[in-house]
Amino acid sequence: MRDTRLARLLEHPAIWRGRSAAARSTWPSGFAALDEQLPGRGWPRSGLVEILVPRFGSGELRLMLPVLARLSRAAAARWCVWVTPPLVPFAPALAAGGVQLARIAVVDADPARWAFEQALRSGACDAVLAWVRQPRSREIRRLQLAAERGRTLGILFRPLHAAQEASAAILRLSLTPCRAGARITLLKGRTAHRGSIEIGLDTCASSS
Repeated sequence: MRDTRLARLLEHPAIWRGRSAAARSTWPSGFAALDEQLPGRGWPRSGLVEILVPRFGSGELRLMLPVLARLSRAAAARWCVWVTPPLVPFAPALAAGGVQLARIAVVDADPARWAFEQALRSGACDAVLAWVRQPRSREIRRLQLAAERGRTLGILFRPLHAAQEASAAILRLSLTPCRAGARITLLKGRTAHRGSIEIGLDTCASSS
């Protein structure tokens, strides 16, 4: 009985053990060069990821399109929710990229952070994407715990200048446009390599 109680306690999302980094399962990003750099060779299946961009609409949706296609087409797919996207999602481009539109929900909420947290912890979503400009550090911690509790991949898009701030996200990277498509710089991640890579983004997931 004591061992059972201990096991349940250690499953709580607020507790992190060193070996959990190695055991964390991932989804392939769809970009081989990026997978080489990411912990576990892909996006975490649960937990909060921060993607910092110079401005919203810099290619962040194109970066996420392959994993959204994979998740939305799964046999037991849950929802993929977008919270307050800055641009109107362009359905034909999403469908052309393999995304099942029936599994996508767009939420326009104020405050966006509250809606983001509720979706993450609901247990009804495979992925939740949100664009939030100035979340507080304690709010990011709550979002990370909510993503773990809901077994959800949470993607938080923030302005690039937020790189100077601390974050409880388990993975953090910046994306800036370049001639090849996008330059990705890994800023934080358990066992992640540091440095920048360039990848091609040859699909479009939103209207301009």
